[in-house]
Amino acid sequence: MHYSIRYSCISHIGKVRKINQDNYICDGQYMETNSEPMKSSLCGEKSSKEISLFGVFDGMGGEECGEVASYIAAKDSSALELGKDTLSDLSRFCQKANEDICRYARENEVSSMGTTAAMLAFADNSVTLCNIGDSKIFLLSAGKLEQISEDHVAAAPFGVKPPLSQNLGIPPTEMAISPYLAQGACRDGDIYLICSDGLTDMVTTEEIAEVLLSKSLEKACTELLQKALSNGGRDNITIILCKIERESGWFFKRKRQSEKKEG
Repeated sequence: MHYSIRYSCISHIGKVRKINQDNYICDGQYMETNSEPMKSSLCGEKSSKEISLFGVFDGMGGEECGEVASYIAAKDSSALELGKDTLSDLSRFCQKANEDICRYARENEVSSMGTTAAMLAFADNSVTLCNIGDSKIFLLSAGKLEQISEDHVAAAPFGVKPPLSQNLGIPPTEMAISPYLAQGACRDGDIYLICSDGLTDMVTTEEIAEVLLSKSLEKACTELLQKALSNGGRDNITIILCKIERESGWFFKRKRQSEKKEG
């Protein structure tokens, strides 16, 4: 059975940062470097007869390096050809984006640059999740909001934000990256939220759930942005919402990359 995916996407510089180091992939669209700020959310609808990819990339690095890293990842994702094995395809994307970011850093003598990645690929009646870093993916199903991505962070003292333990842009000589992968099917009415920490550091999970339960998709996207800005807007804010329609029988089965290799 096929289903439709309605989506709404927005990215904002916030109130503190000088540039927006976030980027996204939204049904083939992403932000060019030094592009004009988004004046409204990007909305649309897709059929599951075609494979659709949505994702958020939160860049890190001095000056404009984070912006370049997230741009490289977004551009690479726009060229990604997804087939029947989306788990392997997204895993290979992470390896390629990691190599491309590392190559840029070497060629431009940048000591440190990188980006997170949090992505969902929809095809037929399935959804595939891939994330590395701390950009989050949530699922609102049957009135309950749950984080379904896995944070890659190191231990930190109380009150200090944990540093990333993994991201795109780590030289293979230092560490082999291992993105978190999972796959499942969808249910009518389920809503997926992909976002950078500019949202989750400013707005509680309870507040997010309240907005998603009470607003239409586009209004929820803009209201979540406004809440993050009203609470300080200390970082860039990127939000993608995807709502599933005309499908039943949801389950979400975790499948790590290592488990797949063993199979």
